Amino acid sequence: LKLRAISFSNNSCYLPPLRCPAVAHFEPRDGSPECYLIHGGRTPNNELSSSLYMLSVDSRGCNRKVTLQCQEKELVGDVPSARYGHTLSVIHSRGKTACVLFGGRSYMPPSERTTENWNSVVDCPPQVFLIDLEFGCSSAHTLPELTDGQSFHVALAREDCVYFLGGHILSSDCRPPRLIRLRVELLLGSPVITCTVLQEGLSITSAITSPVGYNEYIIFGGYQSETQKRMECTYIGLDDVGVHMEPREPPQWTSEISHSRTWFGGSLGKGSALFAVPSEGNPTPPDAYHFYQVNFQKEPDGEASTQGCSQESTDFEDSAPLEDSEELYFGREPHELEDSSDGEGATYNEEDEEDESQTGYWVKCCLSCQVDPNT
Repeated sequence: LKLRAISFSNNSCYLPPLRCPAVAHFEPRDGSPECYLIHGGRTPNNELSSSLYMLSVDSRGCNRKVTLQCQEKELVGDVPSARYGHTLSVIHSRGKTACVLFGGRSYMPPSERTTENWNSVVDCPPQVFLIDLEFGCSSAHTLPELTDGQSFHVALAREDCVYFLGGHILSSDCRPPRLIRLRVELLLGSPVITCTVLQEGLSITSAITSPVGYNEYIIFGGYQSETQKRMECTYIGLDDVGVHMEPREPPQWTSEISHSRTWFGGSLGKGSALFAVPSEGNPTPPDAYHFYQVNFQKEPDGEASTQGCSQESTDFEDSAPLEDSEELYFGREPHELEDSSDGEGATYNEEDEEDESQTGYWVKCCLSCQVDPNT
């Protein structure tokens, strides 16, 4: 596993390291470039963010050098409060595009906070926010079917529908196995939102969703209780009729995975996912994490099947720490893969990098600063 630092364009804003933000993939559509939408999350100071960032590719240079652009989108109207553990989904209706934000947790209101519960969190009110990306307008909608706030659920979008699966309700400390379908019609006037609560879902939180086809996913990982990981895999298919769920044979988990207390990761796209298991022991092992890659491939008859885990990687040389956040993957064209330096014998030439101390994302704080911005 090799992680390379990536540079940002000069007109990019600061993107703090965020834990448990809501991340949505905005696919190229009607001339709009591919980008990722990132909202909320915990900052390194344990504060909650309410910002919405748009992350896109600014340019692709030679020798695999990629420059990203990060812009903060200013929201007006009913702006969602700072939160984490929520979801952000992109829907398309009647030729229009919008984002659906739901769930999450936040700190208690200032009027209710005391010295004893200053850092206590509560579920956000069960409101649905619609965000117009073109104008930055946000509107809040309260639906009678949504009576409880929830966090760390799975959100799957197909055209004008979003399916919310699993999640944890903090007030009752439960993971109800319910499935919520939200349909959004973007009419000329006010949008019309209809909500249907189904009781045939999964009791799961913090799961990893890996796409294996068009509106087809494999869900694995996560937790089914506070102290028990969910080791099963589930196939999810979305079509005009609704949602279809079927159990799938899980990979042959190694003993480190089976006996670990926590795990986290994200999708790498195209039926592949990467997750990490913290190393345990006393004293602490030199390798902080064991990394695994799991692959889900399609059988000839169209059924999805799971493949075994690859061997864990403990080679951390020239690699940066992996934060507990979503995996972001920008697709590459076939000719870019052919011309890239991914093959054997290819080496990375540091001389191709620009002088980031002058033009890059990080800048020195003063002339006597001894920090190497390239590191």
